[in-house]
Amino acid sequence: MIPDPLATPLDSPEPPPSKGGRDPRAQGPLPAYLLPDTAEVGPAGRLRVGGVDVLDLVSEVGTPVFVYDEEHLRRRCREARQAFGPRVAYASKAFLCRAMAALAHEEGCCIDVSTGGELAVALAGGVPAGRLVMHGNNKSEVELASALSGGVGRIVVDSFDEIDRLARLSGRGEAAEPLPSVLVRVTPGIEAHTHEYVMTGQDDSKFGFGLASGAAAEAVRRLRHPTSGVRLVGVHAHIGSQIFALESFERALALLVPFFSELDLEELCIGGGLGVPYVSGEAAPSITEWAEGLHKSAQAAGLPAGVLLSAEPGRAIVATAALTCYTVGTIKTLPGQRTYVSVDGGMSDNPRPVLYGSGYEAFLPREVTAHRPFAATVVGKHCESGDVIVRDARLPDDLAVGDILATPVTGAYGHSMASSYNKVPRPPVVFVRDGGWRVVVRRETYEDLLAFDV
Repeated sequence: MIPDPLATPLDSPEPPPSKGGRDPRAQGPLPAYLLPDTAEVGPAGRLRVGGVDVLDLVSEVGTPVFVYDEEHLRRRCREARQAFGPRVAYASKAFLCRAMAALAHEEGCCIDVSTGGELAVALAGGVPAGRLVMHGNNKSEVELASALSGGVGRIVVDSFDEIDRLARLSGRGEAAEPLPSVLVRVTPGIEAHTHEYVMTGQDDSKFGFGLASGAAAEAVRRLRHPTSGVRLVGVHAHIGSQIFALESFERALALLVPFFSELDLEELCIGGGLGVPYVSGEAAPSITEWAEGLHKSAQAAGLPAGVLLSAEPGRAIVATAALTCYTVGTIKTLPGQRTYVSVDGGMSDNPRPVLYGSGYEAFLPREVTAHRPFAATVVGKHCESGDVIVRDARLPDDLAVGDILATPVTGAYGHSMASSYNKVPRPPVVFVRDGGWRVVVRRETYEDLLAFDV
């Protein structure tokens, strides 16, 4: 991208003052570390990303809209590949479309998919089946058959029922060579410090085989039986999502490595789960720092030399790459209570605040460096009192109906969890780079909403 001599880079990110909670400086400008890598201030004080004026873009494609910084996505994929090697997999559940699948593959990442639909999209994006990792706690025979016939590189086995299905589908050991490669998903019994809905490593989990109960050892025995029809190549674990403390991963590895080391396998995958800052005052390790911590902890736990320690970052690659732009439609002040700022999206394009109580920031792209003294609650247009996007937003005090309002760090689990609740069409996805932009997912239409009615 050719730098615009009239554009000003945003201030370099300062180390946030704490690892949780809202920064007391929240009334100031939006912190730069919550914006995509190429974000800068244009000559009129307006936000530019990827060399594109965000307001000019919005005037053409409308709102709501997800705007992704393609260079940011590519840098994080390259960072993950450099940190973990060629088996690192992008966790596509965070955000997937054909363009994202192609981008991750181009930058050297495998891609993990957890349903037949995600498998289909990744393949349609041009990703070779051998570079895919198939997940899922309840894979159907159709999904497993598709993975086997298509030559998916790794299948992560999650239940005894799945072991039986694989044996049946492969002809009980009569499958053609090479046998499909699988990892066994182990639940280490770790309760990571995160929301209970996204904890996955505790003993009471729908995922994987428990380590303490002996289920993991029994799964390994069955997968190594000659009639299994598969080749066991590794162990997989995932302890949760949006985790800031590396100590949680350290505790998981301390339990997993002794179990793994007795198996003489080639790969130990620690899954994903690395958190990202969403609001002023939060801090998280980079992908590189996460990888360094994992390798150090694995070595300290006695991981044998030559074993590949792999991972599956998702949120850490895509979350900060995007922002969502809305149009303000109503400003309603309730004296002595609060001011509601209603926008033209809501829980249908970002359900995380409703599901998890997740916090976000808000700002105006027309004056990205403006102070934000005006306290308000940003809500959507859906028929739910819980349709809240930013409960404790700070905005410039000249906010007006018709303004474009943006929420940053919406690249993960916004588009991928979006719905058409109240028959609100889902927003488009736009990639910006080098002063240009392209629509990679078009806006849903009313005709789309009717397409499946019979």
